[in-house]
Amino acid sequence: MSAVEHRYEVRSRQQRWSGRIFDVVTEEVTMPGGGTAPRDIVRHVGAVAVVALDDAGQVALIRQYRHPVGRRLWELPAGLTDVSGEDLAAAAARELAEEVDLTAGRMDVLVDLHSSPGFTDELVRVFLARDLADVPPERRHERRDEEADLQVVRIDLDEAVAMVLAGEITNASCVAGLLAAARARDTGWSALRRADAPLVR
Repeated sequence: MSAVEHRYEVRSRQQRWSGRIFDVVTEEVTMPGGGTAPRDIVRHVGAVAVVALDDAGQVALIRQYRHPVGRRLWELPAGLTDVSGEDLAAAAARELAEEVDLTAGRMDVLVDLHSSPGFTDELVRVFLARDLADVPPERRHERRDEEADLQVVRIDLDEAVAMVLAGEITNASCVAGLLAAARARDTGWSALRRADAPLVR
């Protein structure tokens, strides 16, 4: 006989702060055994990231300054899903063009991840982009703020995986995307999902 799972119910909700990318709320949640407990939550708009893999087996990585950690991190081309009505694959294609000046003839889903579920509901879909081509110079996006300083580097996928395992790459979606891409490649791309696969929330 299986135990009955506790149903966590929200008894009250107080919005602490609201912004363009995320809101901060406090929810009073029922706990197993009786009683409630407050939980502070960052409600996030969501994001996409892209493992752009070329015909030579290299991935396009960016090195970008991230102020909360005070240093530059290795990352995938990525961005927010904050454009109304834009599907996730289109958002991924937009970020690919804006951040690394590439287009993709083929886009598949690699992995979905909750970036830090202890405090945020942020959900990131990581795509695999192949059949890459350069965006013509006259159509390239003008990068601003931290993006104006980002460096774009192509690295062999296996070398990038080694950087993950050595602790040199720590961005969550980058770690997950690179490991998933290597696994997908080694199994003949058989586990990839279609670009329009439903997102489980």
